[in-house]
Amino acid sequence: MASRAAIQELLGTGAVGQCADASQRWVLRAMRKHGPGLVNMLWRILGNEQDVCDVYQQTFLKLAHPDRGRRPRNVVGYLYRTAANEAVTLLRRSALRQQAHDELVVTHPVSTTVEYGAELDNRQLQADLRRALGLLPDHLRNVVLLRDLAELSYSEVGRLLDITPATARVYRCKAVAWLSRIMRQTSNSAPSPKVVYDE
Repeated sequence: MASRAAIQELLGTGAVGQCADASQRWVLRAMRKHGPGLVNMLWRILGNEQDVCDVYQQTFLKLAHPDRGRRPRNVVGYLYRTAANEAVTLLRRSALRQQAHDELVVTHPVSTTVEYGAELDNRQLQADLRRALGLLPDHLRNVVLLRDLAELSYSEVGRLLDITPATARVYRCKAVAWLSRIMRQTSNSAPSPKVVYDE
């Protein structure tokens, strides 16, 4: 978990605050206040130090340089949504790379066999779950990421996503059902990059 320590070190140094423009100090305050929670969520989604650091950096760059040039009204919501979207985009790219790799392995098989231990099975399950999260619709995925991975309450999730806590509960319930179907399908056959379910 070196990236957590590295990010904490970065947040704790005065050098960052000294070189920041006065108009951007609010970004540093957001980093100090919400950075640890964001890193925790990203670790749970991505599980890879380099990916966590990349998404963390990209999130705060987007916060410091927003599309319309204005500070977002809900900074916390913007941070968590942007980080979740960046993480899912990264997972989707990884899934496409993995699919290309799998197709290459099928067309050019290797003659050696590998036995997978419990640790590799667990990693595969985590990778399958990450891919399945990437297949969920945005509104369901955002609730699962904020509720289960960021460990926010339903009322906090509702406030960040501008929905009621009851709607957040319903979305999470639907998301869990979808994830269950996707994971069952993944375990029964090779993972499919395009899984579509009716709501």
